[in-house]
Amino acid sequence: MLDSRNWFTPPPDVRRRSFNSGERQGMHITVQGRQLLNFAGNDYLGMSFHPEVCSAAADAVAKHGAGSGASRLISGDDPLMHRLESELAAWKGFEAALLVGSGMLANIGLLQALADRHSTLFCDRLNHASLVDGARLSAAKVQRFAHLEVQQLERLLQASPAGRRIIVSDGVFSMDGDSADVTALLALAEQYDTLLLLDDAHGFGVLGKYGRGLSSENNLAGHGRLVEVGTCGKALGSYGAFILGTTEMIEGLRQSLRTMTYSTALPPAICAASLTALHVLQRGDLVQQLHANIALFRDLAAAQGLVLMPSATPIQPLLLGEEAAALHAAEALLNLGYFVPAIRPPTVPEGTARLRITLSAAHRSEDIEALVQALAKVAT
Repeated sequence: MLDSRNWFTPPPDVRRRSFNSGERQGMHITVQGRQLLNFAGNDYLGMSFHPEVCSAAADAVAKHGAGSGASRLISGDDPLMHRLESELAAWKGFEAALLVGSGMLANIGLLQALADRHSTLFCDRLNHASLVDGARLSAAKVQRFAHLEVQQLERLLQASPAGRRIIVSDGVFSMDGDSADVTALLALAEQYDTLLLLDDAHGFGVLGKYGRGLSSENNLAGHGRLVEVGTCGKALGSYGAFILGTTEMIEGLRQSLRTMTYSTALPPAICAASLTALHVLQRGDLVQQLHANIALFRDLAAAQGLVLMPSATPIQPLLLGEEAAALHAAEALLNLGYFVPAIRPPTVPEGTARLRITLSAAHRSEDIEALVQALAKVAT
């Protein structure tokens, strides 16, 4: 007899996942009673503890309350949301923006809104799970191309009948740290009359001048065939996501995006925090510090003989291959005072288990130097 106690088949111990519950304070995290240096977060600019950002959130809670209380289309909308949308669109070089509860909700909702069973999606094989799930839920035909293989993508487009077609790709790939060739993807979108859906969650606040992101770095922001997703929960240190596009596209999504329509709106305090973080980002100094930290880490790692995957982003994977090796290295780092969890199948393909080091502008140079010394002990 099946009930809730035996519905799931437990995974093997090596595949069992658990929450790493711990109190964060800046670049430190307390896990299993131990205070560790955190090299496993997405707080790329240290915004989540930035005093101006925290103060803006606290002021908004005092003024607007803890939550929004309803969907945006009922009574949960707030002028702060519209101001954030307007400033994000202007800063990114797009006509309009739409706030959504999370990157997962943005991607799933977008693909359901843009595609149906008469559509074809062309997806990079290493796309984020939110894009994979969104493609499945859209009921569209899905054709996958090998990671970053633009020539294979073109062959698929050539063989596909004309119609409502969308190229779907991460901007920066979250497990590898490499980037899509947005120029080539948009050229194909033009040539074959498709849209390009680009999830730049890990590029916004990191790449391009002042952190405007991958499309801005390539002077393609605002392109009429580009629909872009970004998040407030990484470089901005807050929460939520946004969709960027033409005025007509965003208005269409305002009417049809089910993951916005049927979700409680973001709390005003979150919007206030994101808005202030955007203003801090625009100063540029934190982006410069982040890239200095990335360069320092890669130089020190090379000097120690550590072979990193190619990445110009804060995501710096150290490939170890087997799950057991990655788990052993992560545990050894934990004992040395560093939080760098192992990433293993099914999150990444078999045989590519790794340590996924993520850097922040808030890491000190001595923190990075000490981490590299520790990595040399446990991973070589």
